Amino acid sequence: MPLARRTDLGDSAYAGLEVDVCGDLQRCLADTLAGGLDFLVAPLAHPRHRRPSAAAASSRDPSAPAPAPFARSDLLLNSAQWSSQVVGKTSPWIDADSPSAPYRADSEAALRQELGWAAHLSLHAVLLPPPRLGAANYARIVCQFLGALSHTALWVRVPLVDPAVEAAEAAAATMDSDDAGGSEAFVRLRRPDPESLASAVDACTRRRVHDPFEAWAGLRAACEGHPQLGVCLHVGASLPGDDELARWIGEPVRAIVVAEDAFTTNKRGFPVLPKRHQTFLASMLRRNVQVVLRATGGDGEGVSGGEGVSGASGSGGPREPTPAEAAARTEGRDGWSSTRRRWEYLVYLFRKIPNATEQELVEAGYRDYLQAPLQPLMDNLESATYETFEKDASKYACYEEAVLACLRDRVGDADAAAGKETVLMVVGAGRGPLVRASLAASKRCGRKLRVYAVEKNPNAVITLQSLVEAEGWQNVSVISGDMRAADPPEKADVLVSELLGSFGDNELSPECLDGAQRFLKADGVSIPQAYTSYLAPVTCAKLWNDAKAYGDLAHMETPYVVKLHRCSLISDPAEVFTFEHPNRVDVVDNSRYAKLRWRRNPGSHAATMHGFAGYFDAKLYEGPAGNVHCSIYPPTHTMGATGEPMFSWFPIYFPLRYPVHIPAGCDVEAHMWRCVGPSKVWYEWSVTAPDVGPIHNVNGRSYWVGL
Repeated sequence: MPLARRTDLGDSAYAGLEVDVCGDLQRCLADTLAGGLDFLVAPLAHPRHRRPSAAAASSRDPSAPAPAPFARSDLLLNSAQWSSQVVGKTSPWIDADSPSAPYRADSEAALRQELGWAAHLSLHAVLLPPPRLGAANYARIVCQFLGALSHTALWVRVPLVDPAVEAAEAAAATMDSDDAGGSEAFVRLRRPDPESLASAVDACTRRRVHDPFEAWAGLRAACEGHPQLGVCLHVGASLPGDDELARWIGEPVRAIVVAEDAFTTNKRGFPVLPKRHQTFLASMLRRNVQVVLRATGGDGEGVSGGEGVSGASGSGGPREPTPAEAAARTEGRDGWSSTRRRWEYLVYLFRKIPNATEQELVEAGYRDYLQAPLQPLMDNLESATYETFEKDASKYACYEEAVLACLRDRVGDADAAAGKETVLMVVGAGRGPLVRASLAASKRCGRKLRVYAVEKNPNAVITLQSLVEAEGWQNVSVISGDMRAADPPEKADVLVSELLGSFGDNELSPECLDGAQRFLKADGVSIPQAYTSYLAPVTCAKLWNDAKAYGDLAHMETPYVVKLHRCSLISDPAEVFTFEHPNRVDVVDNSRYAKLRWRRNPGSHAATMHGFAGYFDAKLYEGPAGNVHCSIYPPTHTMGATGEPMFSWFPIYFPLRYPVHIPAGCDVEAHMWRCVGPSKVWYEWSVTAPDVGPIHNVNGRSYWVGL
């Protein structure tokens, strides 16, 4: 049964229970499902199984009885149960990169055997042990199985805080209390320093030894970011800093295991999570991450293990208690087991997450979905596309305010009373929303307008002509044709356009307005007056994998419009290109180049860069009567009347052909070019720090916008 009857949080509504010992799988699964959870995370190997060493296996007496099978029979459950209700986990002792050759060989054999069994069962996922830094042999085995698995995903358990650092923090806290009266110098001498431990760097790899993210990033890089390889975060008593938590948003986190020690007890004796744990868990649940509750004790005590229970369970020996039996033994004053109480608390947290707004529900289908930018000069937009844009009232409210301020500045009260008319030209009028906004501004300030609506799409021209007749726009004239070649009967005082793309200039607003400004008066005003693009390095494993899935170079060199969701900015956006209108220079050149450097805090942590997120901020109008901006740049994002962000434009994503590891404390340097040819405009981009990468989209070979 899902955490709550909600459809707006996807797979996050489904939760599981992790046990380390499960003697009777059928009853354990049945009680897990009866308790309200949706799947069981259980060991692949049977608890009675003891793997013989390689030497013992080779010297075994052939006449001796065959050893018991290492796993349970696949007949215990049907195929639907195996594939949807069970997540297997490999043996915790496995260390495929152990310095001991015999131990390493046994670990490799066990890992291969258990993964092979999981593939046979068609499990939904397998939980793998945490990797160590530079775990090449472990990565090799995982790679081999990723290539062979068709349906089973591999979840790598990664603790949010390295166990050694967590132990050092606990030891430091204990020493502070136990040695309060002792010698401070002596206490410091024998106390492990958590900060020094956490910042220790491997001289060869330049990676922090005790940062679990570094080990995960190395494993993922070795597996080339395979889409079936995901993360299962282990949440314990302590959490790292907010910046360290934020970097996981862009990683392929599939589940979060909440351990027993992550909980504290409130005044009434019930388990609760600290505030930071609650915030982080809610953030991940909003991003389609499933939660797994770790059974009391971790070793099955109180849920599916611990004290033996008389009776047979396949082997004839003592079996482990089921969740119901364990709960019955550990009942407290209110009749709930410790595990059940923690489960009810997680359900409560899930239900506390605010319901999605109507706008969020509309945007949900576009989250982390790659869309090619529009080609407005080459293609004519469809009616449905116009309709989508017109739903964003906040954008047109901004334009109305900009026209209002402009009219007040250009026409004084005396001239307005005398009936002075202002000639306003809307270029790229579409189906008329900017015309309507301009007329509304004229009515509000009492300034007369004479409007020309210029539109190249013949289908939209029909709509404009119908509006002129239906709404009585007697002062509006429709001109059909490309704004760069149109011939209006007079020049305009105000030129209004909405030709901006997600990166500001990526839909050829500079080229269009440069061509249209020839029919703007010498003292005329353009709305917008200027716009600036911004770029930020971003972690977004899903977007990168989706682009890579096409299997060609072109899709790795194409910018995409995306509603960013499972993404994390590595640094704040930096300014890239600025265009101003009208452009009065003698020789117009809209090509641009920018060298960008994002200076990160020396204490910042490692991250993986999958590309860049692009934004824009447009100055629609600035003058004595008012300053109006329209923006998707995060610090100045335009908000609507209801407090929700403007949604006409999603950010733009520039992918990298190869993910780049950003070491802790290292800056990022990149270069961006806007290239203009006789018939097309395109972008080129490259990374030069911390490592030098290839130049993307050379000569517009993969992506360009036609003039």
